[in-house]
Parts: sequence; structure tokens; C-alpha cells
Amino acid sequence: MDFELSKEHRAIRDAAREFAQKEIAPVAHEHDRNHHFPRDIISKMGELGFFGCLIPEEYGGTDYGFMGMVLITEEVSRFSSSIRGAINMQCTGTAYNILKNGSAEQKQKYIPPLITAEKLGCFAMTEPNAGSDTLSMETYATYENGEYILNGTKTWISYATVADITILYAYTDPDARAKGLSAFILEMNSPGVSTSEIDKLGTHSFPSGEIALNNVRVPQENLLGGPGEGARILFGSLPDTRIGCTAGAVGLAQACLDEAIKYCKTRTQFGQAIGNFQMNQALIADVAMNIEAARLLLYRAAWQKDQGVKNNVLETSYAKMFAANVVVQAATVAMDVHGAYGYSTEYPASRYYRDAKMYQIVEGTTNIHRLIIGLDRLGIRKANR
Repeated sequence: MDFELSKEHRAIRDAAREFAQKEIAPVAHEHDRNHHFPRDIISKMGELGFFGCLIPEEYGGTDYGFMGMVLITEEVSRFSSSIRGAINMQCTGTAYNILKNGSAEQKQKYIPPLITAEKLGCFAMTEPNAGSDTLSMETYATYENGEYILNGTKTWISYATVADITILYAYTDPDARAKGLSAFILEMNSPGVSTSEIDKLGTHSFPSGEIALNNVRVPQENLLGGPGEGARILFGSLPDTRIGCTAGAVGLAQACLDEAIKYCKTRTQFGQAIGNFQMNQALIADVAMNIEAARLLLYRAAWQKDQGVKNNVLETSYAKMFAANVVVQAATVAMDVHGAYGYSTEYPASRYYRDAKMYQIVEGTTNIHRLIIGLDRLGIRKANR
């Protein structure tokens, strides 16, 4: 067992850190305040190959693997949790999903523009009445003369209002339940597609919204996999996107710790730096320890993927649930250390606090991961099937 990063992985991490410090750090706070989506930064990330980590070179990827992906995600998230979401949108949740399940034609057509960010991507599962209970979705597709006609509504879809391409799930045979769910590659400029944005508590540079489908025609060749393979594709993609989300949580938690330490060293009360007070030392110690534990869980899950363990649902749930709780703890500590200044929007601690809560909700709520782990440990339903 080797806990050291390879020379290549250190270079990837350092390149991502340098980019984030130069391109993201100076503008992240302003962009968040203005709810600005930084399309220019996303394009630069695409040019640097950040979105091609899981993609072979034949499609223009860098093939850095899951470890490369989480290292880049972690560094980007240290400066903007909003911008880190682009990695899931462009790579893990779209391009990589098409790589695993798409036809040769679909791979050639859609993967290159996604990983260069020439086209923006998203994936659409959640509906007004189908959140954690994914298979309760009501969007349906009927087949007619070589086309599928889609009707329904998706909500809380990241990048809904800016995406060019989405992987969208709909029932082609509702009576068959899971075996009747199918996946489609939908071009968002198709007639009958409309979107609207949802205002959120945090991650203001990461747009979320609704997608309404009104008799949207999708050619048969845009069916991802075969009819009825949607559930397999959907649940097979979740460990991939959850690892990326976990990396975002670890990166944001590290940012919270960095800010808390910085403030402890510069803020003075009672004639000395507040870092000299044992209560603050204890807070810093607890957060630092938990971040290290979360990072190790994350790296193990990513390493497993790179070793060919594709269905590591249990280990991914360990990492996702723990990191989501740690980032909320870290954000709370950063606020506590800053006191009233943490509550001010002039300091990044307030942005971190708003962004942190999202990680306990997206990519499977904390209770969903608790359920996955509990059912597995009790022998009721194995996670890694």
C-alpha cells in the first residue's frame, strides 16, 4: 500500500493549483456575488485538458484516470466550489458516461466537444416528484417512425440553462418500471425544450434549473445504450459522479481550514493572536484530522476505480457521506473562528458556509448514503453488486 502520489499525479495537482490560484481565486468572490457563470474559465479548463481525465487520447482526452480527476477537482474547489462542478458536467457525468455506454458514432460526435468545453453538458434525472426515489420519475418517451418523443419535466438540473447537451432519462415502458427506463443524448436546442433557472442559497456561479419537454423529438440514434437500459446506465454512473462531488467537498473543506488558520494567525484579541487560544486550537485540530480522513477515503475510492473496481458503491458512499459532513463542519468552524466577520459577505467564509450545505444534498443525500451503508453492513442488500 503506497500513500504517496506519483510524480505524474503531483504534476497534475500542481498544474491545477497554479491555474486555480491564477484564474479562479481573483474573481471567485465577485462572480459569486453577481451570480455570474464564468464561461471563459470553463473554456480554459477545457483547453488545459481538465475535462479529459477519464477519456482516452483517441477522443482527445488526457487519460489521467480518477486520481487525476479528483486531484484537479479538489484544487479547483479550494477556490470555487461552483466552478469545480464543471468537471462533473463535462466529464464524469456526460463524456465518461457516453464513453462507457455510447455507440462509436455517439463517442466520436459528443465526447470531443464536451471535454474541450466547446459544448457544455449536463445530466437530467431529478424531477419534482422524483428525487432520492429516482425510479419514480414521470418523464416518458414514445417511439414513432424512427424517433422518440419526450414529454415531462426535470428539476434541479445543474447547467440546465447553459448546457448544449444533456443525458436525460425517461420511461419508454413505464409498466416495466426499472426495466422500462431508457437514457437519451438530448441536444438542448431541440424544438420543444425550454429551461428556467432556480435561485439558490449558494454555488451562485453554478447555474441550476428546470428542463421542460414538450413533444421533443429525439432521433433513435441518440438512444444511449439500448431500450430499457436506462436504470443500468444511471446507477452505473452514480459512483463516478459521486467521487467527483466528494473531491469538491474535500477541496472546499480545505479552503475553510485555510481561511480559519489564516484568521487565527492575523486576528488579535486580549493582546495575542486568537490562534494561541486552546479552544481555537482544538477546533482547527478536529477539522484538520477529519479532512485528512475524508481525503484518504476519497483517494481510496478513486484508486479502486483506476484499478478496475468499477462498482465500488460502498466505498464511494463512505467517502461521499463522510466528506459531506466534514465540509459542513469545516465551514461552521471557519464561521465560528471569524465571528461577526465570518457573517460578513466581504469574507470568503460566508460563501464557503453557503456552498458547503449542498454537499449533504446532491449526488445522494446524507441519509441515502447512510441507508446504502447500513443495508450493506446488515447484509440486507449488498452495495457492490
